[in-house]
Amino acid sequence: MRLLLINPGNPLVSMSQPSRWRRYRVWKPLGLMVLAGVTPAEWEVTILDENLAVPDYSRLPRPDLVGITAFTSQSPRAYEIADVFRRVGVPVVMGGIHASMCPEEALANVDAVVKGEAESIWPTVLADVARGSLRPLYEGKFVDLGSVPSARHDLLTDGYAFGSIQTTRGCPLNCHFCSVSAFNGRSYRHRPIDAVVREFTQIRERLVLVVDDNLIGTRPEHLARAKDLFRAMIAAKLNKKWVCQVTVNFGDDEELLELAARAGCVGAFIGFESVTNEGLAEIGKRYNILKGGNLRGSVARIHRHGILVVGSFIMGLDSDTPGVGRRIAKAAARYSVDLLNPIFLTPLPGTRLWDNMQTQGRIAANRFPQDWRYYTLSFPVARFQNLSWAQILTEMDESWRWFYSPWRILRRVFGGLSRWRSPLTMLVANLSYRRNYRADRKRLSDLDLSLGAAWSQ
Repeated sequence: MRLLLINPGNPLVSMSQPSRWRRYRVWKPLGLMVLAGVTPAEWEVTILDENLAVPDYSRLPRPDLVGITAFTSQSPRAYEIADVFRRVGVPVVMGGIHASMCPEEALANVDAVVKGEAESIWPTVLADVARGSLRPLYEGKFVDLGSVPSARHDLLTDGYAFGSIQTTRGCPLNCHFCSVSAFNGRSYRHRPIDAVVREFTQIRERLVLVVDDNLIGTRPEHLARAKDLFRAMIAAKLNKKWVCQVTVNFGDDEELLELAARAGCVGAFIGFESVTNEGLAEIGKRYNILKGGNLRGSVARIHRHGILVVGSFIMGLDSDTPGVGRRIAKAAARYSVDLLNPIFLTPLPGTRLWDNMQTQGRIAANRFPQDWRYYTLSFPVARFQNLSWAQILTEMDESWRWFYSPWRILRRVFGGLSRWRSPLTMLVANLSYRRNYRADRKRLSDLDLSLGAAWSQ
């Protein structure tokens, strides 16, 4: 039997146009690759990623089942794809975080929904399809990660600069804006170290994205496990360079940093989120407050081990006032982060932020499901307390222009020389971020009339 697994694109942020940088901006749909790994051998599995190319589905061999995953911003396109196959009698099942948070909406557009972690229930779904008795709703459970086999890296071999791997699930922080704890739980679960190292050897790309929401965790036992993982990776001589997401406590442990660098870590994405304690308290990121105020020192220690730092900040908090754009950019420069990633405060389904803003009538882009396409974090979809539509766009522009000015890019590039980091990597990364924002801003300018009108209603 034929199984077709699809990662939908989003026309607003499509990466399918030819570009020399495209392969560095698209990530493999790891969830589909993991699902393929738990699919019984009698199924012939194909994975298609619309971020690489949008196929002519009518010319493909007819599948017996289509499985689609989707982040919230991908869901309108997911429903379009589902309609293509349902019109010719092919059943479609949808999973992923959006379908899990909005199952009723998804069920109006597909034949079945898998809520939660699909590995626990996927063989049952396939057995039901084979018997012709597909149910509309399947409830996945939090899985024991020791029972999950390696992802099928052999099914997507071209078009990506980065391979992908996951070593942990769950996040204990439970920030107001984040749906991770609702989807994967607050319990910090991890895969067996030998299984992680074995899967690393199956990844053909030399660059790897570790997709864990927080690779190192927050508690002493989490950090000890991370150190054991890094030691095993060093011993295996993987010859991989990898980037990860971590909390700022990554910079507090010299042994952890040394082991991470020796294991191949070259970049860390850190959510600083706000420049004020009021902002951090508002979104529930009290962990950053508890870690103290010497963020520059934490970043400096990470830099000493040759690891680049991407700093993420949220704009549009209730505590944000005019001037926040430059305040964010200056804070990022003060901390000496290598790349700044400011995003708009975005209420995603399943979060406490969504519940609060919906109750307060502050969801501006609310013509669902079509308006879900704006929920990419790079479009303002909600009404902010102290910033108008025009002001929030100006603040975002100011943040990007200040931090990514040619002079400041050059300062970071040459400053990296003293930290034993590649000046070429620094230059390319900074120019790429600058170029990407210009592309996003142009798309937003084209949408000003429709989204701006939604704000005024």
